[in-house]
Amino acid sequence: MGRKLTTIREIASIESPYLKIKTMHDLHLYGWNDELFQQKQNSGYKEFIHGRITVTHKTCYEVISETGHYSCEMTGNMLYGRDVSDYPCTGDWVIFQVTDTDKGIILAMLPRKKTLYRLKSGSVSERQAIASHVDKAFIVQSLDNSFNVRRIERFMLQLSSESIQPILILTKTDLGFDADEINKAIKHLSHKMPVFYTSTQLPESIDMLRETIHTGETVVFTGMSGVGKSTLINALCGRELLQTGTISDSTGKGKHTSTRREMVLLPGSGVLIDTPGVKLFGVTNDNTDNLSEILDISAYEGKCRFKDCKHVNEKGCAVLEAVNTGELDRGVYESYLKLRREAWHYTASVHEKRKQEKSFSKIVDEVKKRKGNY
Repeated sequence: MGRKLTTIREIASIESPYLKIKTMHDLHLYGWNDELFQQKQNSGYKEFIHGRITVTHKTCYEVISETGHYSCEMTGNMLYGRDVSDYPCTGDWVIFQVTDTDKGIILAMLPRKKTLYRLKSGSVSERQAIASHVDKAFIVQSLDNSFNVRRIERFMLQLSSESIQPILILTKTDLGFDADEINKAIKHLSHKMPVFYTSTQLPESIDMLRETIHTGETVVFTGMSGVGKSTLINALCGRELLQTGTISDSTGKGKHTSTRREMVLLPGSGVLIDTPGVKLFGVTNDNTDNLSEILDISAYEGKCRFKDCKHVNEKGCAVLEAVNTGELDRGVYESYLKLRREAWHYTASVHEKRKQEKSFSKIVDEVKKRKGNY
């Protein structure tokens, strides 16, 4: 019996001592380029196979290479010699050694860039990589009762530090919505990114969205559970690739949602990564300048009386004046304060963690020195 295919719905094949027949995969469709090639040449592992992680499990990774799909684990050095945030994630390019017909050991990871992070659950200072080498992020919001502009702002802040292009996707237009209300809610954001109104019942809306994805690009889908990310990916691909469930009568949402990061190859175009739906995307971006730009606060900051104005209760604050006159939406202003507090809290927590780690390292070094003197 042939082995089970991975999420990438291509015919898998293996390059190994055990098989003579090979079916080649063009990794340029998955984003492989000259820069990555040069990084591999400089890595010290250029004689081994390279590939891209398509699915992340708890203890192993599904990797696509030019010669097929492999289930890979990390070497001990990679597993224990780095921070959890630096563990491989979906989208990472890795170099690995084949150990069996469809298995391998990851030896190295090429430098990561354009990475989507989230705050690790239960932590105040640890971040978790969701997807890497991302060109565009589709921020998916459903035009039902779950629509929340504050979540859009949060996602945009996370993307800004990694130079990932945001695109807002508003789904389920066929259910009916108040267009004026939605346009008013996203007015401060819509001029910063493309906005698409979509419905799987309207093929032309999906076609327009498909045209924004180019060959070799990587697009990640973000959003809460039930907004229709997997359904949207299936519509873009024109076939059922990711499992979706029936719609709940009580919530209007799909009963089945993604629980892992999965990569899908869009025929004749780029690759799509579906992320698990999360209720809260914790801030791991400490660049408040980005936040000011996103929320149009920067247009007023330069007019404040004091250069170090915190825009809370200072006299001569142009931001507060804009809020009081209605020129700046109060909800946007309050979101700015909330996200800024989260960013500062994260930065302080990371600084304190590094300080403790540095102190612990000094203690370990002192113990080693003392042992060496006996």
